[in-house]
Amino acid sequence: MNCFGSPPIHASHTVPGDTIPGLASRQLAWQVLQAVAAGAYADAALERELACLARAGGGLSPADRGLATEIAYGAIRQRLLLDGWIDALGKVSALRQPPALRWLLHVGLYQLLFSDRVPAAAAVSTTVALAKRVGLARLAPVVNGMLRSLLRRRERPAGSVSCHEPWDGLVLPADAAAALALRRSLPPWLSAELLGWLPPERAEAFALACNAVPALDLRANPLRTSRDELLERFTAAGVAARALPGAPHGLTLLERVGDPRDLPGYAEGLWCVQDRSAQAIAPLLEAQPGQRILDACAAPGGKSTHLAELIGDQGEVWALDSSEARLRRLDRNAERLGLTTIRSLAIDATALAEAKPHWRAHFDRILLDAPCSGLGTLARHPDARWRITPDAIDGLVQLQRQLLEALLPLLAPAGRLVYATCTVEPRENGALIHGLLQCHPEWSLLQERQWWPEPPEAERGGGDGFYAAVLQAPGAPA
Repeated sequence: MNCFGSPPIHASHTVPGDTIPGLASRQLAWQVLQAVAAGAYADAALERELACLARAGGGLSPADRGLATEIAYGAIRQRLLLDGWIDALGKVSALRQPPALRWLLHVGLYQLLFSDRVPAAAAVSTTVALAKRVGLARLAPVVNGMLRSLLRRRERPAGSVSCHEPWDGLVLPADAAAALALRRSLPPWLSAELLGWLPPERAEAFALACNAVPALDLRANPLRTSRDELLERFTAAGVAARALPGAPHGLTLLERVGDPRDLPGYAEGLWCVQDRSAQAIAPLLEAQPGQRILDACAAPGGKSTHLAELIGDQGEVWALDSSEARLRRLDRNAERLGLTTIRSLAIDATALAEAKPHWRAHFDRILLDAPCSGLGTLARHPDARWRITPDAIDGLVQLQRQLLEALLPLLAPAGRLVYATCTVEPRENGALIHGLLQCHPEWSLLQERQWWPEPPEAERGGGDGFYAAVLQAPGAPA
């Protein structure tokens, strides 16, 4: 396993002049930013850096690990706005800065603009100390000057209202889409699309939701416990949680926790992690005990296990995915939950008709949780907004249509197919389904729904963005 960035340090590392509390957290965050800029996924980069730190003979306390995660993920989400501040404060634009300096400035700027628990003086001093620690000592005065310039820019005269929005002090573009992109750190193309899909206030709510720390939602396993019993166990263990309205087996944690696997009931298979919006998808199939069900893009398995639970683990659930490694994770989770009806198969779902000709008209229910742009899960995947492009979405739409066309013949007469995505892009959702139905008018659209991400304080209180369409095959049931 290779480590990114410069050699890591840890909180217990004591070298003269290197005893500043929290320096290890900031360095780890900086290393994650560099890794993501080089193409790594944020969650993988964070875990890799933590593992490197542990192998070096140290580690972070839970509080320091939390701070490192907050700075890394937060700075990745806020990349465009932080670059805007570098452009406004520096003599060299963000894109022309040496990458190591650019990401170091992001570490400091993020703390000053977004972190309530880090005093401004500590944010400045630790960022300057980190510059010296990681070989950027000659640029430490630049770091110090830029961060202090930000603080001066955001000062207000005594008695006036102080700056409270992180863009206060910047000159915003006159164009509404460009201003939204800068204020909420969204790709400009996405900001423009949002204002075409939604009224301004709802586009603003979507952007707020994308920058929120996502809730940790769980789904109780009804074959082994009830939601109320699980909540009682959590309460007894001092874990704050509440039931999720509209999700019969769902609950959400009210406080940050460390490793969820350490929570009560995990080893016994009493619950699994699943977002509240995702918990609404499997019930749309209205699957019954004894039926044959296909989950065509199943890994990592949240919906496959949900389906098995809903049919009382009586029937046949085929969980397909092109990744054997991801299916192994699904198999382990199914075993932990005590589910025996799930059979996994590594295969490209577009090739099923050729590989499994006997599956024609075989399944009573089919779920296609299709590969998609993931625009409904930007809060959960902080780096995703910088990876997705309109051209990539064009390719996904073609794949989604291919998958649907490959799966339609596998559904029994009058069977039900649910097409789902975790995106809000209309081309991948309603436009795709209505185009499909024009070519297959004998099929029926029973239900269609779009869930939009909402800020935690909104009425629905968070949750990813999802789309679902419920289709029924022609013919009479057998």
